[in-house]
Amino acid sequence: MAARSRVRLMAFIAVLFAFFATGSRAAQVPVLLWSSESLPPLASPAAGHITSNDQLTAYLHSALGSGPHTVLLFLQDKLSKDDFTVFGGVFGNKQDSAFQNLEAALQSSSSVTLPGLEWSGSSAVPALLQEKLGVSPLLVDADTLSHLSINTSVSNLLLINLPYCTDLHKSCKEVLRDNDEIIGKVLSIMKAKNVPYTAMYTGLQPSRVISETSMSNQPAGRSLLQAVVPDVKPPIMYNGTGGPCIMLWAQNLNVSLSRTSEWIDLAAQTPSLSGSVCNATNSRLVLNYESGFILSFFMSQRFYPVSARNWSTLDSVQLQSSSLTESFIGSRSIYAPAEYSFHCQSVSSFQDTLLVPNNTTSQWRLNFVDFQIQGFGLANGTDFSNASDCAGFFTPGIWMGLLTSLLMLYIFVYGLHMIMRLNTMDRFDDPKGPSISVPQSD
Repeated sequence: MAARSRVRLMAFIAVLFAFFATGSRAAQVPVLLWSSESLPPLASPAAGHITSNDQLTAYLHSALGSGPHTVLLFLQDKLSKDDFTVFGGVFGNKQDSAFQNLEAALQSSSSVTLPGLEWSGSSAVPALLQEKLGVSPLLVDADTLSHLSINTSVSNLLLINLPYCTDLHKSCKEVLRDNDEIIGKVLSIMKAKNVPYTAMYTGLQPSRVISETSMSNQPAGRSLLQAVVPDVKPPIMYNGTGGPCIMLWAQNLNVSLSRTSEWIDLAAQTPSLSGSVCNATNSRLVLNYESGFILSFFMSQRFYPVSARNWSTLDSVQLQSSSLTESFIGSRSIYAPAEYSFHCQSVSSFQDTLLVPNNTTSQWRLNFVDFQIQGFGLANGTDFSNASDCAGFFTPGIWMGLLTSLLMLYIFVYGLHMIMRLNTMDRFDDPKGPSISVPQSD
């Protein structure tokens, strides 16, 4: 039962890491914490969230409060979420995990898992622990630790360096299994010494950094190697006081001032962003074009108790030409979780309407092709967050198929029910005997 529980725990950690790995493209390293005493609870982060160094500092302040603490820092040369997924034994080979001692420690102790800690060139964990504990790290291994006298009246920071897959004579799984044995041996020594401790397992840098390129950068279908892929224009980005806060990209930003006039593609022009503002609850992106058009996007963010999360909406789009202005309402159809961007292949005001004209008699039209916008939560810097697409899961064809199938199933069940209710005669007329008489009176 214990082995099965450890397998389930490692499977949960790997699935959790894999789930959060899809939320961001920034380089990150996982962090596992456990303690022989107790750790304060940590709320589960939102999908795609990357823990910042400030958030880790705040948690360590609550976990390592007043009083002396002994901290074991298992610092591996490289570590990523994929190492737990590939070598954790959770997909088809559960009995051959490379982290058996780590699984047992997490299961038997108070533990906290941070799937992704931001990494910007060097690990900040040793510096954070050194600043919090007020002591310099002491480099030890399992052999020196067994002969080391630990003074529990003062704080101690014990650093155990672990290698990664650099040995040509050993596979990555063998190296990680050897590291896991070192972790188990160190924990056994601490238990034998009866010294309370808090342990942390993380990496000096990520072992895998996968650059996710947008699908718009890739040619559709097969193409010759000699074919030149056209350059994709960069997104429109507005920088606030703390960095990028609004991003917009569209293949075409078509506007028309009447039903008979030609379309004007504003995406082919370079706008200025004067008049744009952004804060925690409202964002406004103003695109000023030399042709005289001004295209403005008004976005807001608010908390909805029903879903228990923040949602951002594109409240309206305003088009101004000369002295005329027209507004289009988008809050009913254009929305996404606050930490996501919104994407739609076609955003128009006249067909499959997502932008509803505020003035129903207006002749002005908008048609945005391959449209993506994000006004909040730009944690990835110069990249969009995961997109919430406007395409619904249940299309009209799927609804028609479901309703037709349900109707046919109802007819089949009703007919089967009628057949089961049929009763056969239990008495038959005997030609040699008296005929059966049925009384007619009540």
